[in-house]
Amino acid sequence: MESYGMRWVTLDNVAEAKKSLTVIGSDVAGVGLMAGKGIGRGIKLEQVPLRVAHILKQEMLSVGGDAAVHRDVITHNVDATDIMLLGTVRQLEHLANKVLAQPFGLKKVGHDLKQLLSFLEPPKTRILNCRGRELKLGERTLIMGILNVTPDSFSDGGKYFNLDDAIRQAERMVEEGVDILDLGAESTRPNHESVSVEEEWHRLEPVLKALVERVNVPVSIDTYKAGVAAKALEAGAHIINDIWGLQKDPEMARVVGHYQAPVIVMHNQNGTNYHHLMGDILAFLRYSIELAEAHGLSGDQIVLDPGIGFGKTTEQNLEVMARLAEFKTLGHPILLATSRKSMIGNTLNLPVDQRVEATVATSVLGVAAGMDIIRVHDVQANRRAVLMADAIMRRQRGVNYVGA
Repeated sequence: MESYGMRWVTLDNVAEAKKSLTVIGSDVAGVGLMAGKGIGRGIKLEQVPLRVAHILKQEMLSVGGDAAVHRDVITHNVDATDIMLLGTVRQLEHLANKVLAQPFGLKKVGHDLKQLLSFLEPPKTRILNCRGRELKLGERTLIMGILNVTPDSFSDGGKYFNLDDAIRQAERMVEEGVDILDLGAESTRPNHESVSVEEEWHRLEPVLKALVERVNVPVSIDTYKAGVAAKALEAGAHIINDIWGLQKDPEMARVVGHYQAPVIVMHNQNGTNYHHLMGDILAFLRYSIELAEAHGLSGDQIVLDPGIGFGKTTEQNLEVMARLAEFKTLGHPILLATSRKSMIGNTLNLPVDQRVEATVATSVLGVAAGMDIIRVHDVQANRRAVLMADAIMRRQRGVNYVGA
């Protein structure tokens, strides 16, 4: 009995679907119509009023998909419900178009849905201007190298506290192919002791001024203090990396906006209690985006960091790692920072100096999930692994051989 070679074909986005249909020999117009039918998506909305929920449910059914709501919606025993829209990209596009003309705020739902679906497609290559130095995004995963000029950082505290040692390490990372140097002068390990703006700048100033003259890659400053950020940007720093996502120091957003400096906004919180883990993290990052946008930054100038190791238990960190691709729904570049962190130590029962291989594993998972930047201590090992993962993941499946 002929089986016709039946098999499953992996299609994660519309671009891949179009390639596979083109290889079959489908008509060009047909490819455009059919590609979205092969990609399933689950789109979640939270706390939707019942009248809006009913419309979304009906419209989703009308286009051939479905929408999951709270079981008490039908009896009106709840005032609002979370919704999971379940359908193909094509069905969700139809839904977005249909609700654009609906009342009760559904026009915005339609607009946001269209935008979200576009964010889930492979990003185009573009240039990010970092105050005179350029980063190319979308072509490959970039490597950010960690340089701590602190006496007490969890992994390398004291190793590069001396100016000459710090410069040598920075130049070594540049030789190993780092794309960005991230310079920090205050430990952010659990239970760390904060330092004053004056002390932090005293540690940073000589290293930063030397690096902006001696290396040709952008220098990022890891600080959540507006006073330090302002001094660093005035001295020539290119990027600010804020572990509190512009939400700790009320002046930080104004400072990065004034200098038009790209900013990395990380999720962070005190404690590990969440209502919805991913929902709460995304809500925090949305507010950080709003703060940056209110001061003139936009698009790729705002980089998101899920905050692995901050305000999360080991299990919560692993959950976030398993769902990294969901951060693409916010439409900004994403940085992953897992290097040598306690998530690895607790999972594998390893001390800090034995976490390189496991860090590399998380970096590769980051590439697979579509991260734009990987922040690490061990540049060479991670860069090689990331380059290999990029060679596999950044090509579109079905493009290089007949019969895909």
